[in-house]
Amino acid sequence: MKKLSPRLAFVNQSECVACGSCMDVCPRGAVSVWRGSFAVVDEGLCVGCGQCAKECPASVIEIRPRLSRTAAEEKIA
Repeated sequence: MKKLSPRLAFVNQSECVACGSCMDVCPRGAVSVWRGSFAVVDEGLCVGCGQCAKECPASVIEIRPRLSRTAAEEKIA
């Protein structure tokens, strides 16, 4: 099982303008634009480098600590 980075990109999808700038700069190909509407981050590929957040013209991407599986499950419950 591969080790995931401790950080992850998060997109405020309601504010995203779907320009694709984040996709172009992501070194891992972790960002895609869903149906021309907003950017989506593949959590399995994202290394939290922050390139997408720096490039985003709408400033709607931020780098956050990755939640552990247990913490994420508890947040849903």
